[in-house]
Amino acid sequence: MSTKEPHTSPLLEHISLPAYLRQLPLEQLPEVCQELRENLIAELAGNPGHFASSLGVVELTVALHYVFNTPYDRLVWDVGHQAYPHKMLTGRRERFSTNRHFHGLRPFPSPEESEYDSFTAGHASNSISAALGMALAAKAKGEQDRHVVAIIGDGAMSGGLAFEGLNNAANTPNDVLIILNDNNMSIDRSVGGMKHLLHQLQINPTYNRIRYTASRKLLSWGWLNDNRKKSILRFNNSIKSLINHQQNIFEGMDIRYFGPTDGHNVIELVKTLRIIKDMSGPKLLHIHTVKGKGFEPAEHGGAVWHAPGKFNPETGELIKNDETGMPPKFQDVFGHTLLELARANERIVGVTPAMPTGCSMNIMMQALPHRAYDVGIAEGHAVTFSAGMAKDGLQPFCNIYSSFAQRAYDNLIHDVCISRLNVVMCLDRAGLVGEDGPTHHGAFDLAYLRPIPNLTIASPMDEHELRHLMFTAQLPDKGPFVIRYPRGRGSQVDWECEMREIPVGRGRKLKDGSDIALLSIGPLGVAAQEAIRQAEAEQPGLSVAHYDMRFLKPLDERLLTEVAARFKRIVTLEDGVRTGGLGSAVLEWLSDHGMNIPVTRLGLPDHFVEHGTLQELHALCGIDVAGIKRALL
Repeated sequence: MSTKEPHTSPLLEHISLPAYLRQLPLEQLPEVCQELRENLIAELAGNPGHFASSLGVVELTVALHYVFNTPYDRLVWDVGHQAYPHKMLTGRRERFSTNRHFHGLRPFPSPEESEYDSFTAGHASNSISAALGMALAAKAKGEQDRHVVAIIGDGAMSGGLAFEGLNNAANTPNDVLIILNDNNMSIDRSVGGMKHLLHQLQINPTYNRIRYTASRKLLSWGWLNDNRKKSILRFNNSIKSLINHQQNIFEGMDIRYFGPTDGHNVIELVKTLRIIKDMSGPKLLHIHTVKGKGFEPAEHGGAVWHAPGKFNPETGELIKNDETGMPPKFQDVFGHTLLELARANERIVGVTPAMPTGCSMNIMMQALPHRAYDVGIAEGHAVTFSAGMAKDGLQPFCNIYSSFAQRAYDNLIHDVCISRLNVVMCLDRAGLVGEDGPTHHGAFDLAYLRPIPNLTIASPMDEHELRHLMFTAQLPDKGPFVIRYPRGRGSQVDWECEMREIPVGRGRKLKDGSDIALLSIGPLGVAAQEAIRQAEAEQPGLSVAHYDMRFLKPLDERLLTEVAARFKRIVTLEDGVRTGGLGSAVLEWLSDHGMNIPVTRLGLPDHFVEHGTLQELHALCGIDVAGIKRALL
């Protein structure tokens, strides 16, 4: 473990852009990797971010920028968890201390930040499709010398979109290079000397020259048309599979496969990339890497070091804030409550797409492993898988981050709601999530779910309400049921309570008043309570009533009838986009009933909200205590 500080990096200090990296002799690249790794460790120790994934691709990143003419050549990063070394090599090292900070560097690759960021990354499995599109666009524009590389890893190959891209790449003329960064998150490690020998044969210049010459001869004789070319390629792949004692899925799709090879040998990576970069047709280089490479605690620390927070760069000790007396995280209340319900109801099963620790379903997995399923990065499958279990009598709780649930929209409509199956969708990270920014904000769920028939949509104000709603959702014949809650802590230190049923579609009055009715949904109701207190103290005589709607669908029409009859002004509050959410639903209801009452809608604006702390972003959107108070006054 190094003790070097970022400013003692003699090579990196002269590499402001990849063009300067390419001026170095090949033999100096290991030293560049070492300095880059030391910079990452020093920076991320005090400014938390995605740590282990970035350390694992240092050599790959250096090799790619050394071999390819970026930014003209396109590097398309998948997920974005791997992109910190890329940011440091592309003009952003001096500003990297602002990474994930409000108005600072973005948390993931973004073309709006740098021309070196070829495509937006944040959700998994989109790199192959995007790269294929770029490659075909380059050909259409006559840019025959432009290379396009997709870098996919961190389990993203399990996503369905990755295989859709592979299928299209296999049947479309293109020269895309796919780098499969296999860090044991999704694909088993291949071992054995024969595989290494085969890899050397595949990238051997003589082998490939003979292969190319033979193909040109056959083509000149008029014998090698497209169908015969594919037949020969399949035969060639079959021979290699026979030698290798295993069938290769990529070669089965007519995509040339190279590897597996060591992803931490930067010199060999450069040599390999130089050999295969100009080969025609789609090709895949399979590399093995270690998450957290170069920082021993992270190499053996599993999921903890994916995004560990602050840590001591010398000892690897995680620096934890004092949580004594703090309310629990909503996700932990979910995890403990799910286990409690599952022990009482043998029909309950848990499903999550690759987020058991992030959503705390690992609590149930450890206690009842035969009743909880991690299906990998496959949100659409998670929903339809849950629907299949519900169809035959089980009661699935399917937990997906709100922004990732967008990928399962059709599955929810077609496979769950049309048949009114008893699936409970628990959407974690709903609302603004903070430093992960616009790709991860759960901004749209209330709006995109509200039009779906047969669907109940609820959001708890606190931990007790979350437990009550989870209890309610698993009762017989409740049908499709969405419970959405935010990232982070709630407001109840004493969160354990006896669970009870909440009538579906029934809100509650938290405070009476006479001038303004504030209708909130979800945890922002806690901020609303304080805003009301401050507003009434600041303006004597002001009287504000507060209603916790609980349900976006069905709306509590009894409550709305009371509000419409008593108040001349309404304020709605939600941690989702204003367009189509609670405020829109209230306006629609008033219009449908012939009522013209002014409604002030507080929520997220009609643009993508940047990254920053939750406090900064809530203030930016006017949904913190100060913003709510301003609206009331």
